[in-house]
Amino acid sequence: MIQTMEELDKVRDACYRMVTRRSSLSGVASAVPLPGVDVGSDAAILLEMLPAISKRFELTESDIENLDPTAKALVLTTAGSVGSKVIGHSITRDLVIRLLKKAGMKMASKQLVKYVPFAGQVIAAGIGFAAMKYIGNAHVDACYQVAKSYIEKQGAPLPDAAR
Repeated sequence: MIQTMEELDKVRDACYRMVTRRSSLSGVASAVPLPGVDVGSDAAILLEMLPAISKRFELTESDIENLDPTAKALVLTTAGSVGSKVIGHSITRDLVIRLLKKAGMKMASKQLVKYVPFAGQVIAAGIGFAAMKYIGNAHVDACYQVAKSYIEKQGAPLPDAAR
């Protein structure tokens, strides 16, 4: 596991950058005025991005399985308390579809506005970017909280600002 808050902050910042890059791809796909292209690409992006974030934070299903029972219970309990349905689980297409449905109002708006000539495609791209960034950053934030809790419980020294 990540051992210090400094390491953890670097991982979080790298993951935020990854989310922004992947969200840009979603925005581009959202601008395509063909039905379903953006939903399929959003699902593919999430199927790749969410496990990559978990891996960076060392919170994949296999990482958690390799922890001692006490640490495993701490990580899974903390993940549940921050509301994460992703940490410590396999990322499946069904899980991704549920996450996309959670961002459903944005996704529905994106589908409707993309048929307005030009301006609608620009708006759909913005909505697609924002929805993907919301889902990705929420997972980064959940992973950060879980990893931070793990570091604190292990007794690693925290800088005063992180307390």
